[in-house]
Amino acid sequence: MSTGRRSAGLLLFRVTEDEGAGERDVEVLIGHMGGPFWAGREAAAWSVPKGEYGAEEAAEAAARREFTEELGVPVPPGEWIALGEVRQRSGKTVTVWALEAELDLSSVVPGTFTMEWPRGSGVQQEFPEMDRFAWCTPEQAAERLIAGQRVFVDRLRAQVRGAAASPDA
Repeated sequence: MSTGRRSAGLLLFRVTEDEGAGERDVEVLIGHMGGPFWAGREAAAWSVPKGEYGAEEAAEAAARREFTEELGVPVPPGEWIALGEVRQRSGKTVTVWALEAELDLSSVVPGTFTMEWPRGSGVQQEFPEMDRFAWCTPEQAAERLIAGQRVFVDRLRAQVRGAAASPDA
């Protein structure tokens, strides 16, 4: 078992149709990371709802827990699609599943964290873990997501398009 840091997340998606091309595609739900380090940044400042977990917790359970903590709503019902894992530059291994579901963003109540801010001030402030959420096309997600997570959208898109092309679809 790896002793490195591990994180797990859940990427909600909805299937779209490109009327002109007659091709299936997706929109994904991602969140802008909260707190002072990410304020004012858009590019590479968004993430799949995810979080770290230890050896005592299964990755799937961590993904479910983090989704609920970060969005303040339960995980919608449905079949989870494994999108695999990626080792990020930081050395952390991130595992993500996708779930086709609708979510009304007005129902989201982000979880919070507390940190000393400004640094060295001794003042503890509370910030949202994710300060806003958006449904994004794969192209929008590629601009917004941190680099190490973009592959999950690519994998999801390939699966959705592959399912549409299969004779069983």
